[in-house]
Amino acid sequence: MMDVHSPEQRSFNMSRIKGKDTRPEIMVRRWLWAKGYRYRLHPKHVHGKPDLVFFSSKKAVFINGCFWHMHNCKYFNWPATNSDFWKEKILNNVDRDQMNYQDLNADGWKYSIIWECELKLNFQKTMNTLIDFLKEKQKSSI
Repeated sequence: MMDVHSPEQRSFNMSRIKGKDTRPEIMVRRWLWAKGYRYRLHPKHVHGKPDLVFFSSKKAVFINGCFWHMHNCKYFNWPATNSDFWKEKILNNVDRDQMNYQDLNADGWKYSIIWECELKLNFQKTMNTLIDFLKEKQKSSI
């Protein structure tokens, strides 16, 4: 199947895709801020530079795009053009994600992943699940 856009138009479209401050991320941030939750954004010294970090509870939140992180939903399809490039890129993203999650666990962090499709399908339910995650108490090692 051929791309519906010219190579120039496709290149322009792809150049506009951001890694930070995406629409799903902004939606989650605004909602949490309105509920009184305070967080840090993309701290470099935390594995994987999570989108939101709650240092006092050692919790991290990743807001992942379904395409870029290969989520098993209707929003992820393998691109038909330049498929070798995209397969390598997306699989590397997934591998890097797994390594970051393991490193966070090893350092005593808890993390939650919010998928773009979850926000689109049921924003309120997704946010309630996130609030439950944030309210969970860390187990103490006495």
